[in-house]
Amino acid sequence: MISSSKLKSVDFYRKIPRDLTEASLSGAGLSIVAALAMVFLFGMELSTYLAVNTTTSVIVDRSSDGDFLRIDFNMSFPALSCEFASVDVSDVLGTNRLNITKTVRKYSIDRNLVPTGSEFHSGPIPTVSKHGDDVEEYHGDGAVALSSHNFDSYSHQYPILVVNFYAPWCYWSNRLKPSWEKTANIIRERYDPEMDGRILLGNVDCTKELELCKRHHIQGYPSIRIFRKGSDMKETQGHHDHDSYYGERDTESLVAAMETYVANIPKDAHVLALEDKSNKTVDPAKRPAPMTSGCRIEGFVRVKKVPGSVVISARSGSHSFDPSQINVSHYVTQFSFGKMLSPKMFSELKRLLPYVGGHHDRLAGQSYIVKHGDINANVTIEHYLQIVKTELVTLKSSKELKVLEEYEYTAHSSLVHSFYVPVVKFHFEPSPMQVLVTELPKSFSHFLTNVCAIIGGVFTVAGILDSILHNTLRFVKKIELGKDI
Repeated sequence: MISSSKLKSVDFYRKIPRDLTEASLSGAGLSIVAALAMVFLFGMELSTYLAVNTTTSVIVDRSSDGDFLRIDFNMSFPALSCEFASVDVSDVLGTNRLNITKTVRKYSIDRNLVPTGSEFHSGPIPTVSKHGDDVEEYHGDGAVALSSHNFDSYSHQYPILVVNFYAPWCYWSNRLKPSWEKTANIIRERYDPEMDGRILLGNVDCTKELELCKRHHIQGYPSIRIFRKGSDMKETQGHHDHDSYYGERDTESLVAAMETYVANIPKDAHVLALEDKSNKTVDPAKRPAPMTSGCRIEGFVRVKKVPGSVVISARSGSHSFDPSQINVSHYVTQFSFGKMLSPKMFSELKRLLPYVGGHHDRLAGQSYIVKHGDINANVTIEHYLQIVKTELVTLKSSKELKVLEEYEYTAHSSLVHSFYVPVVKFHFEPSPMQVLVTELPKSFSHFLTNVCAIIGGVFTVAGILDSILHNTLRFVKKIELGKDI
């Protein structure tokens, strides 16, 4: 068995008797300075340990979401009607998807961007195959010419007022004209305006009655609107009193539609047509007309990871548009690429904000307004977006663990005058490279080693300085006393 005396021989920390030690003011001062230095250096080391340390590299895109990219958007158009607003997608591979409705929602808004009702019918406008009768022209003025001076009086006089808003230069308006006039004469004969008084068909020339057409938010020609006596653009118990007709435009189809409208109106023309006794079956040829001239479009689309574009415009296969009257000014609330971030990812994003997250939604909060007028007519707004994926990973147990991935982009916008109908184009170009940000975790043992080094180092340096200072003072005192060294 090893004796205690032998154990004492390996003591690294041999003690000096207290009565053999001497305290001094210089030693006390150095001790205080050393303690403060230890606390300061410990705080610096702790801050360094808790800080995020990363390395950045550029590699070939290794996305886990395949060949497709999701685009989320939320935009407000104060002067583009939801009736014809269309979201289209195309790319360099030949993909061309028109009027996407499955993942897109539209809401009518006023000029102050305030929603005016529930979601606008998002389905595509029914395809019209019969644009009129196969006759060149029909002579007869069955429809009443309406203007801003007599429109209100007629709309309040007849329970049903069906109006054709047209433009003389429009091809589809000219195709409709013969069948419309013929239908008006047939309806006039069956339901005499003086004797019966339940329905009347009218015309509005939008090139002459520009303000009247704006008042009823007409943006495509021809637009057939159905007005009911007593209220314009009023919604009561799910029944809308200002509808748009999207059915076939030949005489037979038009007459059948008018007969349907009249069938639910009592012969007494003084009874309001608001009391709709018809069954609530959905008529695909008739939908609520837009209550305002603005539209908020939100949703998402999936595109291939190749250069392409998202286009928002007024589109219809059976209507014409006056380019000088289409204004695609817009406010961008959101336009981002990639998957939506989960709450956990959002917390990680806040922690790592200095490294990622600064450019994932560059267009958010931006407005692109074109004031309507002759100088600013036919203005297309184009955005050029260059996209780079940023992926953040952390190393744990020598393994990569993905924390966050997002797509950041740069944006450049321009206003272009065109002879065609104005549109909004978002040209996007994904990069084949990606930025890889790797978070380097720090070892706790390394932190403890540094703390010990700080304490030991400061203690040792302070001891050396104390010894030098103490011997210097003794040397000075000896000189003063005249003693030999």
